[in-house]
Amino acid sequence: HDYDRKKCKKMRHVFYKKSCKLTEDNRWYLQRYLDMSPELKQAYELKELFCHWFDEAKQNGEENIHQTKHDLYSFYKAIDEAGIPEFQKAAQTLKNWEIEILNSFMYNYSNGFLEGINNLTKVMKRNAFGFRSFTRFRAKILLTHKYKRLGSHIG
Repeated sequence: HDYDRKKCKKMRHVFYKKSCKLTEDNRWYLQRYLDMSPELKQAYELKELFCHWFDEAKQNGEENIHQTKHDLYSFYKAIDEAGIPEFQKAAQTLKNWEIEILNSFMYNYSNGFLEGINNLTKVMKRNAFGFRSFTRFRAKILLTHKYKRLGSHIG
């Protein structure tokens, strides 16, 4: 129905949240829309399965990495059984990056610090509107990153 289609679009946030974090009203809407479409219900169950795997993988850590890998293969199997093309494409991406994904659960390293430096450098480049001298621009970047903790602005 046209009303249900529009209301479902407005209430799409219930599909994004984990089922344990939904209010009673949101659970009612979720159940209503999942009952209307079996494919949507299957997709939501796969999303919940992935969220469950991710939470378990974070808790398992390095000690139970083999269990995490086994659960990931179970997730792949569930995707193949569902036969939803979008999930199969996402599963292929997970398979391509599987080693790196599993390593992220084993080792407690992050590239967030480097991403922050790169982001600040790009912001400086946008705000500069083009320096005439590359060496001055490079010096400004290096000095800004070195003295960022002091709170002074150089240049």
